[in-house]
Amino acid sequence: MTTNADEPQPRQRRRAPAGAAVLREDVTEAIRAAVFEELAAVGYARMSIEGIARRAGVGKTAVYRRWRSKLHLVLDIVSALAVQGLPVPDTGSLEGDLRLLYEVTSRALRHPVASQILPDLQAEAARNPEIAQALQKALREGQDGVASGIVTAAERRGEVRSGIDHDLALDLISGPLYWRSVVIRSPKLPKGYLAALARATAEALKAV
Repeated sequence: MTTNADEPQPRQRRRAPAGAAVLREDVTEAIRAAVFEELAAVGYARMSIEGIARRAGVGKTAVYRRWRSKLHLVLDIVSALAVQGLPVPDTGSLEGDLRLLYEVTSRALRHPVASQILPDLQAEAARNPEIAQALQKALREGQDGVASGIVTAAERRGEVRSGIDHDLALDLISGPLYWRSVVIRSPKLPKGYLAALARATAEALKAV
């Protein structure tokens, strides 16, 4: 039997290569969530792939298909924090922008999971250069875009001098709250602290 070359031919169903694994996004997200929970519960040193898999409700192979070790898993997740920037506040004033940034950041830093994970990863970073680099990237770049946006807007409004040192500005903006919430781990911020901090930081930036 002959067929006309112009006639549509039956389409052959393409098969996935043998052994190819399709990584389900819901499983990946379950594993990521389990990592945060496991870090908060037992810390990095005691964390294991077995514990992560058990908490995520998956087999160990599901974890190893995505990351080859717990170090690479944590590095990937911590590094991802760097690109999950907060939206740049737009209240119309430097002090207002800082106040809103501090309110959002304070809630994030004082979340039970974050308050357990960050100090533990800081301790591990002192022993592991890869974790130190990833943590620095996440902490620095995570707020760098937001702080730069706040300062740039303040420059446009004439609230700070044109050409202000943005690195110094970032240190002034991020340092005090991080010190109190993460380093000394103050259990509760004093009443009116965030408003006072925003006001003082705004004045400091204007003096730079």
